[in-house]
Amino acid sequence: MKASLACLALFVVLVSRSLAQERQVLHGPGEVRGLPFSSAVRVGNMLYLSGQIGNVPGTRQLADTGIAGQTRQALENIKAVLASAGSSLDRAVKCTVFLADIKDYAAMNTVYATYFPKDPPARSTVAGSGLALGARVEIECIATAG
Repeated sequence: MKASLACLALFVVLVSRSLAQERQVLHGPGEVRGLPFSSAVRVGNMLYLSGQIGNVPGTRQLADTGIAGQTRQALENIKAVLASAGSSLDRAVKCTVFLADIKDYAAMNTVYATYFPKDPPARSTVAGSGLALGARVEIECIATAG
């Protein structure tokens, strides 16, 4: 019984510390201000990035019309946000890829693999419609801070 109470007390302390961690909103390089979301939010040692499309940083203009170019630019945008937060792609633990058309999967995956050549993060890929600015791909990541 005493061991159970001690475990419960330790659990309460750990949860309290976790809840007390500061939430820090981060503004990445080239972030378009005035949108209802932040480039990233840091809680403790974790970074939660908003989805990135293949836009030219600081604009609402897509850098390329093709899936390969948009994937490359989206990952470059993620790389820049992570760097500004003191992290990097090799610290990504989970990515989610949203495609406007699942037929773009192979071309997206070819580019994506070049950014994560060793020990890639966990990943989900889904297809839908209506990505911002008519983008063909959007990628979001969760990473550990550097």
